[in-house]
Amino acid sequence: MSEHHSAACVAEPLKAWIQGVGLIAPGLPDWPSAVAVLNGSAPYSCAPSVLPVPSILPPAERRRASRVVKLALALGLEAAQHGQVDESTLATVFTASGADGHNCDALCAQLATEDRQISPTRFHNSVHNAAAGYWGIATRAMAPCQVLCAYDASFGAGLLDAMAQVVHDQVPVLLIAYDSEYPEPLFSKRPVPDCAGVALLLTPARTAHSLAGLQVQATRQLADTMSQDALEGLRMQVPAMRALPLLQSLACRHTSSVCLDYLPPMQLMLELSPC
Repeated sequence: MSEHHSAACVAEPLKAWIQGVGLIAPGLPDWPSAVAVLNGSAPYSCAPSVLPVPSILPPAERRRASRVVKLALALGLEAAQHGQVDESTLATVFTASGADGHNCDALCAQLATEDRQISPTRFHNSVHNAAAGYWGIATRAMAPCQVLCAYDASFGAGLLDAMAQVVHDQVPVLLIAYDSEYPEPLFSKRPVPDCAGVALLLTPARTAHSLAGLQVQATRQLADTMSQDALEGLRMQVPAMRALPLLQSLACRHTSSVCLDYLPPMQLMLELSPC
């Protein structure tokens, strides 16, 4: 093991508090519904993800909003409302494994024709920070915003970035992790079956609305999996759903250690302490 890698594995854990959660995934339309499934009090039934109308956007931007934008906005708003904070005040970290699948397919199809003129709306929706831009328009937030991509490790990368900001700047940070489905022929190369994502509102100190304390540290242990085959399939098929073991522990309100996928051989060990 290199000195750099050894130091990373023994570094002090990052510490924060989870104050709000947002979730949309196949069969898990919001966080309260997901809690019942993840703690075992309700069965899991797979169904297509349902995206709310982004009524917070002005009418013109609402018409242009893609599925990825609608997903990211809904996740962030649910987490902020759950944590009872003003979303316009929050620093944000947006993280996704790739682009808007349907928009990418439409652009590629247009470029494959003789008329290669690209729609301006398609183009500006294709950039990786499109969702963050729509968030700024919708909430009028002026706080710092990061936009990340680390392929299948995007949730872990976003979590580390958000936790580091909480620790260093001592301010709340809203993490929004999301992924989009891809139509054929892209689906055969990137088989993400549906859009899904999770948002976590992280704070530097415990508040009256805190859900749990969270510590994150690098490890070489194997990542945890989901006991239900359908939920494990969701965890593996949608990169943002690598967060499911953490969400299950949070739903069960158990003090627990959870290991999440990151960049093998390095994974992320999370220590969760419910309030």
